[in-house]
Amino acid sequence: MSKQEHALVTGGAGFIGSHVAEELLKRGLRVTVLDDLSGGFLENVPAGAEFVKGSILDLPLIQDLFKNQNFNYVFHLAAYAAEGLSHFIKHFNYQNNLIGSVNLINASINHEVRAFVFTSSIAVYGRNQLPLREDMIPVPEDSYGIAKLAVEQELRVSHEMFGLNYVIFRPHNVFGERQNIGDMYRNVVGIFMNQIVRGEALTIFGDGTQTRAFSYIRDVAPVIAEAAFNERVYGKTFNVGADIPISVKDLASEVCKVMRATPKLQYLPERNEVKHAFASHDLLLEYFPNARPKHSLEEGLVNMAEWVKKVGSRRGKPFSSIEVLKNMPPSWREVAK
Repeated sequence: MSKQEHALVTGGAGFIGSHVAEELLKRGLRVTVLDDLSGGFLENVPAGAEFVKGSILDLPLIQDLFKNQNFNYVFHLAAYAAEGLSHFIKHFNYQNNLIGSVNLINASINHEVRAFVFTSSIAVYGRNQLPLREDMIPVPEDSYGIAKLAVEQELRVSHEMFGLNYVIFRPHNVFGERQNIGDMYRNVVGIFMNQIVRGEALTIFGDGTQTRAFSYIRDVAPVIAEAAFNERVYGKTFNVGADIPISVKDLASEVCKVMRATPKLQYLPERNEVKHAFASHDLLLEYFPNARPKHSLEEGLVNMAEWVKKVGSRRGKPFSSIEVLKNMPPSWREVAK
């Protein structure tokens, strides 16, 4: 009998990470979840996974884990993914999203991990020609995108220098069950649903005409989990997610419909963000023929709404370590004081 393969999933108590961990368990892998619970929840960790509470910034912990656990694969999903806020928390952003990633890359090299799967973001593209394609030159518009791009480059040179196999995914606007709906800075679907449960108006920055293609988690997680076991995709970068963009204003209407709520909208001053962002998935489908989304936006929203009604509202904490207040959106600035 062959030895059971072992995967580390960072951020596995979070949203996307917990779903990826679940997919790996279905494949029969031993799964260790590393998460500091700063944005995730213990109940998100799937049954059967081993849980280690800790940070990717804790270098002695990382070194001990890799020394003692003999990981075959690393799925790195731990991040603080708030593009807009990242302008105002640069040091925190680079520590958590870049330095922490480097800790994992170094350990993976030293312990000869077979493949390192990294979730980047379409934030690396910036304001480029649409649809966003993997062969475009990235010009990120925010510190979060810059950090993600830096990790992508680190993986490339780590393969060239040390032979570390990697796969990069650029997910976009993922939503679904287990999302942290209490986070006031990111994940607009979760924010809208949480506001409805709390009886609050849905807040929209600007006029709501900005567009995104919103991606249901159960169409995204299986693809990420599959990547480590297909050597044809090693060294490649893929967009992953939905194809059909929708405006934030129309999204608010769809969320109200599935939550059976009367639309009540509050428009806030426009913030500095990319106006339109949706991606091509031609390359993904070339290598993952089964990756075409199986759920419509409405189906995903219905599933998430049922989960939200069960767990109830959540009150997120304002970010406590704002480093720059200048030009911060007024609604964020008030709670940052």
